[in-house]
Amino acid sequence: MSHVRNIALLSTGGTIEKTYSESDGTISNQRSVLEMMLAGLILHGVRITRISLMNKDSLLMTAGDHVAIGDAAESALERHDGVVITHGTDRLQHSGEYLAQRFGDAPARPIILTGAMRPYELRTTDALQNLTEALLAVQLVIPGVYVAMHNEVLRFPGVVKDTLRMRFVRQP
Repeated sequence: MSHVRNIALLSTGGTIEKTYSESDGTISNQRSVLEMMLAGLILHGVRITRISLMNKDSLLMTAGDHVAIGDAAESALERHDGVVITHGTDRLQHSGEYLAQRFGDAPARPIILTGAMRPYELRTTDALQNLTEALLAVQLVIPGVYVAMHNEVLRFPGVVKDTLRMRFVRQP
């Protein structure tokens, strides 16, 4: 039997988890859709442990939230082969930089941040692709802090959101 990889999936909210409210016509962080996303994936040899830390728009995140994400990631690294963090893209680079600084060049195992530019519930979403890429990347990369989105894996520090191209890039 092959090795089963234990991956912690830490959710913080963000666009990837935003849902539509029929009662008021808004799209916001009301409930997690990660279970629906995971149910549609074939993940042989992977055991996912879901850790729901918060469910908020990343624009509302504070320095304390970044510390809470770091604490949760540190705890998860003790019991898992890697950590994937779903995160809002507006402050993802800040969490990535914080984690890279906190863990230095080499955390014990890989930490992958991912998110979406468009919510999972929309027809033209990047959410499922990005989650799938992050779950694969966490199994392949060397220990470090990364963002995995849009067919790229970039290592922190020095990753920023390019709001014109709507993707993450290496800082110029």
